[in-house]
Amino acid sequence: MVRFESGRLCLDLLATGAYEGEQLCGAAQLDQWLLDAGLLPCAAPRAAARDDWPGRFVELRRCVGALVHAELGARVDGAPAALDRVNALAAVPPPGVRAVRGPDGRLARAPEGAPECGALLAAIARDALDLLTDPTARTLLRQCEGDSCRLLYLDTSRGRRRRWCSSEACGNRERVARHRRRVAAL
Repeated sequence: MVRFESGRLCLDLLATGAYEGEQLCGAAQLDQWLLDAGLLPCAAPRAAARDDWPGRFVELRRCVGALVHAELGARVDGAPAALDRVNALAAVPPPGVRAVRGPDGRLARAPEGAPECGALLAAIARDALDLLTDPTARTLLRQCEGDSCRLLYLDTSRGRRRRWCSSEACGNRERVARHRRRVAAL
């Protein structure tokens, strides 16, 4: 199950590895994630990802994860190498886009040419660098307090007291567990 609740593209990429099982295990899954994440507009060719692409996105996910967890105070071996890799990926120009008329006559985004892996990786790497170099955004970075959840998100709630990646998912599980403990204690 792919979730887009983090508030940042780079954190959404991290979410693809936060649960049991790899969510980017093949070109079709990566292609769907790129479309769902908005990196490939609906007008983009559907079979954009090639067989070697998922491994490159998983590598970027590992590097971004190391940097974000280090920012949250964890001791992460390899963080300097991860930063070098993310910087290198961010140096590539991001994908070009243009506006085209959709079937309904409204303007829609379309890629300028066939999407390239390096350009798509660059968009995510740049988002990670933007997040990690923005002092305000860094203060909003949180890890979900759900028992079995490892998702990271930006806490943009009023009062900055958000505890879970999703109130409907992890928050609801926590409230149900709390209720069951109260009932069992009676």
